[in-house]
Amino acid sequence: MAKPEKNQRQVSITESSSNFDNLEKMSVNELLKNINQEDSKVHIAVRKVIPQIEKLISRIVGRMKKGGRIFYLGAGTSGRLGVLDASEIPPTFGIPGTMVIGLIAGGETALRHAVEAAEDDLSKAWKELEIFNINKKDTVIGIAASGTTPYVLGGVMKARENGILTGCITCNPGSQLAKAAEVPIVVVVGPEFVTGSTRMKAGTAQKMILNMITTTVMIKLGRVKGNKMVNMQLTNRKLIDRGTRMIVEELNIQREAARLLLLQNGSVKKALESYRKNAR
Repeated sequence: MAKPEKNQRQVSITESSSNFDNLEKMSVNELLKNINQEDSKVHIAVRKVIPQIEKLISRIVGRMKKGGRIFYLGAGTSGRLGVLDASEIPPTFGIPGTMVIGLIAGGETALRHAVEAAEDDLSKAWKELEIFNINKKDTVIGIAASGTTPYVLGGVMKARENGILTGCITCNPGSQLAKAAEVPIVVVVGPEFVTGSTRMKAGTAQKMILNMITTTVMIKLGRVKGNKMVNMQLTNRKLIDRGTRMIVEELNIQREAARLLLLQNGSVKKALESYRKNAR
């Protein structure tokens, strides 16, 4: 059952009390419907910040065309989402794993287990960025639902001091992180169904925005043709079959010939280029 809204001016939105109470008394059906009701607010909130997302992407594309990279900084759920997005770009778009890099407070261990106090070090993220010889062609995007995580905040602040493009994805207006980033994306999804559990609506919003950023950037870098992932890595049978279908549709040749052409060239794009070159 929904409860009356309270005056929550002294509490950040991501920590404010849920719009629902007595969750343990709800049936499974009620829980699912109410979670779904809250989730339906996320895409509306994301739509409102498209101008900010567009601004950040427009500035990233030019930098990446000159060899720049994207670095994500996050802790907990936010960090895991950044690492997830970064890890999916090479197989999807066929680029090196060095172009989009996700850094999480606490390192690899933190992907599966909480690392005590890892996110509280204000200087740690910048030290990690320096290992990658970060430079002014690069972009640093801080991800923190609260907008206060020291690991993220410190990294973004130091990057901006050094003339590096900075953005952020946060869910609290007026947060320290939103003020620190050159291009802040503040997506206000409201209180979580379970109070403070930002792995829910906030996490969903962050995942949507990360998808929007990297997918749009990769399209603008020429890694998609039409609507197809012509540069995807052929890491399993499903992807080989998908690539084969793309070639059949594009060239109108026999399936087995398309499959062999794909395997010989390693990607749909290279296969198409090879076929057309030899057909001249």
